[in-house]
This record gives sequence, C-alpha cells and structure tokens, in this order.
Amino acid sequence: MAQDPQDLNQVLRARREKLAAIRGKGIQPFAYSFDVTATSAQSVASFEEAEKAGRLGADGQGAGTALGGRIVAWRDMGKSVFAHVEDRAGRIQLYFKKDVVGPEAFDRLTLLDLGDWIGVEGTTFRTKTGEVTVRVTAWALLTKSLRPLPLGKVETDVASGERVIHSGFADQEARYRQRYADLAVHPDVREVFRTRARVVTELRRFLDGEGFLEVETPVLQPLYGGASAKPFVTKHNALDQTMYLRIADELYLKRLIVGGLDRVYEMSKDFRNEGLSPRHNPEFTMLEWYQAFTDYHAQMDLSERMLLHVLDHVLGRRALTCFGHEIEFRPPFPRVRFMDAVSEGLGTEVHALDDKQLRAHAERLRVPDLKGAGRGKLLDKLFSALVEPRLVQPTFVIDHPKELSPLAKEHRGDPRLTERFEMYIAGTEVFNGFSELNDPLDQRARFEAQAGLRAAGDEEAQQIDEDYLRALEYGMPPTGGVGMGVDRLVMAITNQPSIRDVLLFPVLRTEE
Repeated sequence: MAQDPQDLNQVLRARREKLAAIRGKGIQPFAYSFDVTATSAQSVASFEEAEKAGRLGADGQGAGTALGGRIVAWRDMGKSVFAHVEDRAGRIQLYFKKDVVGPEAFDRLTLLDLGDWIGVEGTTFRTKTGEVTVRVTAWALLTKSLRPLPLGKVETDVASGERVIHSGFADQEARYRQRYADLAVHPDVREVFRTRARVVTELRRFLDGEGFLEVETPVLQPLYGGASAKPFVTKHNALDQTMYLRIADELYLKRLIVGGLDRVYEMSKDFRNEGLSPRHNPEFTMLEWYQAFTDYHAQMDLSERMLLHVLDHVLGRRALTCFGHEIEFRPPFPRVRFMDAVSEGLGTEVHALDDKQLRAHAERLRVPDLKGAGRGKLLDKLFSALVEPRLVQPTFVIDHPKELSPLAKEHRGDPRLTERFEMYIAGTEVFNGFSELNDPLDQRARFEAQAGLRAAGDEEAQQIDEDYLRALEYGMPPTGGVGMGVDRLVMAITNQPSIRDVLLFPVLRTEE
C-alpha cells in the first residue's frame, strides 16, 4: 500500500517531489549497477604517486577514475559545484563545472540531496587549496535518498555555500536500532566493525596455523549443555519435540575429540536466555577449541600466544587503552588462584566456610540473585564482587572449586578444586579453559550433582547428557579446551564500553 504524501513531513515530501521530477525526466533513480574502477583512497593515492613521479599531464591532471559514493557535503558556486562523496575507503572531493559536464547534466545537479548515492567519471587534480579532487566529466544518480540521515544537522557556510552533515545521532538506543544510519554517519563505528572482522580473521589464522580443524556443530539441539545458563526453547513440529538453541559448543566438540579429530575449533553463535548488560547479549559469538594430549597449562600458553598474535596483526602493538585503563600485554601473564583471591577479598579462609557462612557473606555484600545458589555459584558471585574489578591487566585466574566446574578435571594436587583457568582483561572474563574431564564415571557423578542443584532451584545448573556420557565411555584422550568470548575481546581491542557497541544488531526491546 502506497504511503499517503499527506502523512509525510515537509522534508520527506520535498525528497519525494524530487524523485517524481527525476522520473519525469526519464532518469532511473535507483540504478542497477555502476562500473567502479577505484575507491576514493585509491584515486588519491594514484594521483599522488603520479605527482611524485612527475607523470601528471601538462594541465596537472592525473589518470581517469570512476567511483561511487554517498554525497556528504555540497557547495554550489553558480557555474560550478564542489561536493564530497564518501565510500568504503574514505571521502574525496568532486568538482562539477558546467562547461565540462554539459548544461543538461549540470542543471540536473539541483535534484540531488545530501545522502544520495552517485557515480562519477573524471580525472584527478589538485586544487589551489591543495586537496586532491575529481574533475567530473560525467555523473549518474545511483540511488535517491528519500530520508535524510537521521538526527543529522546540516550547516551551510554563508560565504562558501557548502552544506555539510554534522552527526547529531546522539540517542544510543536509536543508534543500535538503526545501525544502518549509525554506520552511515559515524566513520568511527564503521572502523570498529572492520577491526572486528580483522580480529576474527586472525583468530582463525592462528588456530589454522597450529593445525586445528574448523568444524560446525548443531545450533538446534535436543539437549543443551556445556555451560551454566538458561536456554531459548523452541518446538520442532515434524518431530513433535522440544529443542534448544545451543548455549555452548563444548559437548559436541569433545565428541569429535573422541572420534579422532584431535584439534578442532568452532567460531559460533551461541544463545543464552539471560538479561542484558554491558557484557551480556542473549546472542553472542564464541570461539571454542579443543586439543588432545594437552592440559590447562598448555592451553594457557596457547591462549597467551593467540592474544599476542591478534594484537600484533590487528593493532601492531601490545598496549591499548581499555575502559579507562592503560593495558599492557607482557607475557607471561600473572596467574592468581581463585580461592586465594576470594579469601583475600573476604579477609578469611574460604575453604573453612560452610555454605551457610558463604551465603551470609554474599548477603552482607548485597550480592544479587542468590536464589537457589549452591556453593559453587556463591563462590562465583563472591569472586565477581570482590576480585573481578581488580583484574585490570591481563591475568589468569586458576584452580576453580569443583562445584563451579562440572566439566573440568579434578585438580591433581587438591581434590576440592579443578584444573581450570579464566583470563581477565580490564575486569572482564575473555578466556575460559580446562583440563577436560574425560572420566565418564566422574562426569556422571558431576552431572548428577548438577541435577540436584536444578531440583533445588538453580535453573542454570547443567543437565545429564546420556549421549555425551556414552561418547566418553568410548574413550577421550587427555584434552585441553578453551572458550573465548569474541565480542568481549573486540570490546577490549576497540575500547567499547558495551557489548552492544561491537554487535551490528544487538537484541533490543521491540520498538513501540
């Protein structure tokens, strides 16, 4: 159903009137394609190279170029027009002259608005002010913008006549909701997601170089597991069966270790039915890998090398500013024992406290969400309250309590603990790894203990996975495994305060 023009505001009506005028002239306002030969940056670099080598034409012009971009600035000088267009590589100035493009093509420029996409052909030259510019010989409208870039402020210089967009897109939720507009008006946001792509590439490159095989495991699962979290629940109609979106990849990846694929990894979307916070989004990206014949010591070393590889290849340095802190990545990273850190925070030996005393300490500290919490969750919440904020520089926290780590091997020196580590950067957990539990009898006992916690009210406790236990009974070699939050790593590298800032389309409440 067509939208009634009377329902549109004046600005939108003016753009639709221009659209009608464009069509009235027989011009296609939404083109099918345009033959781009160079980006803005390539056009500038090509000119500067020719200029340096003395290969410019007699009139100071460089080679021909054809590029496409969005109009972001406009200056009408009467018989000439200066504009800037922006493409994926940056922006470049355009110069339209009536006697060069021709009267008809020049007059059609009045039908353009800021935000329109155009394609131009021309030659490069340097203006008197020193700016590399395209002298346009021909142009084409590629897409007519029917809506001005949201909340942007357009200023016109009285002397020069130049129109420039200054972003006023200040409503953060609106920016998340309209990410397309956020990207359009904020080049720095586009750079965050380019950096994210480079981080993902380097993570894969590192693991590929270590001999790991990238695999894919089910997103839709008949039984969820591998972490302590609430799932999203759905229904498979044909099978008449309840299904779950995965909360982790761990149990399927370790099945592959049993099958003889001794180094595997997966870059996956995982889903946890939890609240929203600066560190949590219900849909997130996890990298998990498992390596046979290794333990958590080897995986700490590998995680450290991986992180340094990413920093070296993405940033070119091993220091960054993150959440107001100057972070330096100097190996080897410190290693802090979990129970020692909690004991220091509480000022008493945690091993000597029973569950009732732990709960009393948590209540005294006003720790939230204690309903149904067993000993492991109480210790975890005390750690989060007392220790996490102090872990600014990259730090390994090791040797977690057994109640908190149902998939990790018992610590070879202390049966109350497991061989587990977490790496923290700027107070945020980024890596989580184990010496993987491969004793099927011990694993069954751990699952049964988790089932007891579920019965007592802990909705995030893990379930008994009989098929996974059957896989372990076939025999899994000693294995080290790690899960890494890709979003959180990107947050640290790009210095973004919220996970929503590194997700193109974060989960939001439905717009009213």
